[in-house]
Amino acid sequence: MKLATLKDGTRDGQLAVVARDLKTAHIADGIAPTLQRALDDWNFMAPQLQALYDQLNDGKAARPFAFDPKRCMAPLPRAFQWADGSAYVNHVELVRKARNAEMPESFWHEPLMYQGGSDDFLGPCDDVLVGSEEWGIDFEGEVAVITDDVPMGTRPEQVATHIKLLMLVNDVSLRNLIPAELAKGFGFFQSKPASSFSPVAVTPDELGSAWQDGKVHLPLRATWNGTLVGQPNAGVDMVFSFPQLIAHLAKTRNARAGTIVGSGTVSNKDAAKGYTCIAEKRCLEMIEHGEAKTPFMKFGDTIRIEMLDAQGKSIFGAIEQRVAQYAADRTAHKSAP
Repeated sequence: MKLATLKDGTRDGQLAVVARDLKTAHIADGIAPTLQRALDDWNFMAPQLQALYDQLNDGKAARPFAFDPKRCMAPLPRAFQWADGSAYVNHVELVRKARNAEMPESFWHEPLMYQGGSDDFLGPCDDVLVGSEEWGIDFEGEVAVITDDVPMGTRPEQVATHIKLLMLVNDVSLRNLIPAELAKGFGFFQSKPASSFSPVAVTPDELGSAWQDGKVHLPLRATWNGTLVGQPNAGVDMVFSFPQLIAHLAKTRNARAGTIVGSGTVSNKDAAKGYTCIAEKRCLEMIEHGEAKTPFMKFGDTIRIEMLDAQGKSIFGAIEQRVAQYAADRTAHKSAP
């Protein structure tokens, strides 16, 4: 099934079930007011949401309405935990190579992961507000999963049943702020503003055979200012699967329902597949030409991140955002008083 959170003037929004073709939706009233509430009691509520989803797809739902991604918040507008991995080691290797630094061998055997801000996510069509173009504004296309309760010490082979939903991410990065933060040995923070998520989150069965071995075997498309700049396959060159990433997270702590785990920038070794973040393109330019030529994003730029199924139909809907200058009297999305 496919689930979305609609803007209703509150911090956590209103849970809605969305049809498979993303054309209609239905408020999940009488089942769960929010996605977090559904995740807290998933085994009880998921069958009820599935029944409503089936009715919606069959044209039998009582009160369907046209689905508009612009009305969406992030599926989880705020989450108890947002942990972002770096499962595509090719991306890390390119960054290291561009600055003539060797990559530790351990990076191939143990995931990199950081804990990001989870109290204020952006919806799929909200503006990305940034204070200055000098900060090096970059998009990052990723896939993410949402879990139920994952007990501490859960092994990778036990994790699959804990993955309840998947979605897409624009993990916005401010590249020119990263070096100084990492040099302190305690980043990221200011260099990682609010992340954005796809209009809908989907259950793994919606991906069919594309969901294998804890990976999504489909291209992730990044379109910058109307030009397709990359479509690497998210199932290729993913060194660490989602079960491995989640097991890494849960090695020393419980991961509670509503935990979001990101894949890191989707990246393929085949450069012809393009890129889902500007930094990777710049690294390739530095390796080949000795300098980076592609600029970072400017105010007014747009980014679209989307994944299509084998029939060319959108699975999650598209993240479609504009970069704009932050002003003190403006906010990316309405929050509760």
